[in-house]
Amino acid sequence: MSPATLSSIHALSASTLSDLDMAGTAVFAISGALVAARARQNLVTFAFFAAMTGVGGGTLRDLLIGAPVFWMHATAPLAVCLGIALLVWFTPHRCWPEGAIDWFDGLGLASYAVYGAAKATAYGIPWLPAAVMGVVTACMGGIIRDVLADLPSIVIRPELYVTAAALSAGLYVGLNGIGVTPVLAGAVAVTLGFALRGYAIVRKIDLPAYKR
Repeated sequence: MSPATLSSIHALSASTLSDLDMAGTAVFAISGALVAARARQNLVTFAFFAAMTGVGGGTLRDLLIGAPVFWMHATAPLAVCLGIALLVWFTPHRCWPEGAIDWFDGLGLASYAVYGAAKATAYGIPWLPAAVMGVVTACMGGIIRDVLADLPSIVIRPELYVTAAALSAGLYVGLNGIGVTPVLAGAVAVTLGFALRGYAIVRKIDLPAYKR
């Protein structure tokens, strides 16, 4: 394979993973704005919830791995969050199906878990901390959203949530480690992580609680 072809593959991989970052930011922002809608908040609160939920996990990720905080060096992430806040604000609540928060949150969870693990790996973080960083990236936005809304945190509810993030992050790190291209590894990891979270939502699957 020629150097030019390899360069094109790496560029495509970087672009695809960057798209995952924007996708995770966007769908988490939707979940934050929907929580504000459910609580009948004002437009400023909509924007705040959308922004904090959308960029919260990525901010912690970048601080922990020593990377420039992504939304401080690009306009798009915050612009997407604020645009989504306006979109949800002007959309009648009946247009959002019951459970939309869970589904958007689940898609953001899988996307952000993969991107968090990928970015940590790119910054030289070993495989296990990189996988954990994917989980942290994926879960922190939902934690911030729930704290702001005074809701029980998603990570301490019995439903299967962190496990789905761990599956996505772990799969990406594992597949990437055995030589699978980042694009394919990311696609598989996002799909299976989101499928697990979706199955848990539909079937109401909880992890067993401590009973001793």
